Amino acid sequence: MKKTTITRGVLATSGLALVLGSIGISAAQAAPAAAPAKAAPAKTTPAKAAPAGGGAVAQTRVLSADALLRIGDAALKEAGKRGQRVTIAVVDRSGVTRLILKTENAGPQTEESARRKAFTAAGFGQPTSRLAGGAGGEGVTIRDIPGTLFLAGGVPVASGGAPIAGIGVGGAPQGSIDEAIAQAGLRAVEGGLN
Repeated sequence: MKKTTITRGVLATSGLALVLGSIGISAAQAAPAAAPAKAAPAKTTPAKAAPAGGGAVAQTRVLSADALLRIGDAALKEAGKRGQRVTIAVVDRSGVTRLILKTENAGPQTEESARRKAFTAAGFGQPTSRLAGGAGGEGVTIRDIPGTLFLAGGVPVASGGAPIAGIGVGGAPQGSIDEAIAQAGLRAVEGGLN
């Protein structure tokens, strides 16, 4: 049995670091992260329209802790198959980091790259590979938006026709490889997103 420890929200198991931010799971729930993913549909919190007359509370859809772990597990497996040392990040629609996974020996720059790709995909609702070519120009451009990164490797997670999260991967020698790893994470939950 592998030894698992949790310190300040970081789960370390077999050379893998997992940061579980704002997903509200216990150590007992987090420990199975290295186990194979189950094929159960992803769970999201349903969106509800604000009451007529300008209600003060709105509800939004977010990925469940189980869905976050399945995304991470599938992306890690794809990175392993490809022999890549990467970081996988998942952010919610507001850009809040919900999950960070680093493979062994992933470079220190890969975390920021993955997070920014996930942020960009969630914010624009498109894979970052599609945004990369149209982000430039003269003067101020969308590249100037803080926290964005217009390199391939970020994919949006959509529910009900709208983005609810973004998955970003950083560290492979080509953005297309990062994006393939992110797509593997997305496929792990696609069936349960609507």
